[in-house]
Amino acid sequence: MTLPTVSWARFAAPLFFTGLLLLVLVGCDAIDTRPTAAGSDSEVTIVIDTTHWDAALGEAAKNAIGQWVYTHPVPERMFDLNHLPIQRERDLNRAQSLKNVVFVAPLNEDTNESRFMRSVLSESARQAVSDGGTAVVSRRDQWRRGQQVFFVTASDTSSLIQTLQNNGPAIRDSFQTVIHERVSYDMFRRGRQHDIEETLMETHGFAVNAQHDYQIAVDTTDFVWLRRILTDTWRSLFVYYEDDANPADLSPEWVLTKRDSLSQIYLEGTWGDWVEVDQRRPLEIEETEFKGRYGFEMRGLWHMIGEDEEGNRQPAGMGGSFVSYAFYDEASGRNYLMDGMVFAPEHSKRDFIRQMEIIAQTFRTAEEQERAVAQAD
Repeated sequence: MTLPTVSWARFAAPLFFTGLLLLVLVGCDAIDTRPTAAGSDSEVTIVIDTTHWDAALGEAAKNAIGQWVYTHPVPERMFDLNHLPIQRERDLNRAQSLKNVVFVAPLNEDTNESRFMRSVLSESARQAVSDGGTAVVSRRDQWRRGQQVFFVTASDTSSLIQTLQNNGPAIRDSFQTVIHERVSYDMFRRGRQHDIEETLMETHGFAVNAQHDYQIAVDTTDFVWLRRILTDTWRSLFVYYEDDANPADLSPEWVLTKRDSLSQIYLEGTWGDWVEVDQRRPLEIEETEFKGRYGFEMRGLWHMIGEDEEGNRQPAGMGGSFVSYAFYDEASGRNYLMDGMVFAPEHSKRDFIRQMEIIAQTFRTAEEQERAVAQAD
């Protein structure tokens, strides 16, 4: 196989491929006419030599890029991982066409993957890595539109394993960001319900984007519940707020207790049972920043709870995954609790929870919306 000759000065210059592909450089005012990247939004392809895939380097790549998520009924990787070794030119062409790709190879080996990695580095960069440096380079829209590509390399296998371990969180965050952008576009490009958003803003002083088949199930003074019910799945998002609030009240205990108290009141089942956090399984609560606001994020499982004839609490079937965001909005003086919950027995909970994350990230207050409109004008 003849690999392309590439010059990549100091990791910053655009890549020029000869033989297999000519990279079209697009100016700020030009229209990018290249094809859209192919593949599933949730799939990340790891380009790595076959001998490494099931060995220590491959395991490091899998764990760094597709970390296991244990806050689902069945643990799932953050992304679906696909292995693609470069055994022929069409393999490289395939890799260059996909949405999410990570090239992983040490520089000191005589494999197609290592030769390719050396070909995309300038002479000075190759020397720097060979002398003990490492490279983790992120490239958006590298060969196609809507593409996220990483090049990860080091001088040898052991150094590369450490590089992956050190940079795994940043790589995952980058893929999460670009996947959220793509999925958000698909969710809201058609049928978005602006009337529901206007109702939320007028009644409560905040809004979130309403996908085409969501409905308001409950709307009270300080609590709103939106639901999307299909034949075999449903998704829901509720928002609760407290006026004249003290941000010091926010804590992991507050998030858990408040969620359970609200779900017992408003999220009732057909037979008098109710939704509650399932604390028999892993529960993750961490301090975070939600769109510039101090708060907490909680992830875990929910299940239905009921009472028997003697009044004893017991599981009542049904369950799924949830993600909650609690935060303080200084401008309005409110503490918010926003919760996305899914029921999808025959489906990946990860992809549905990702949709709930995306809806949550569209949260805006009346002040923020007014500011956005003024800036647009």
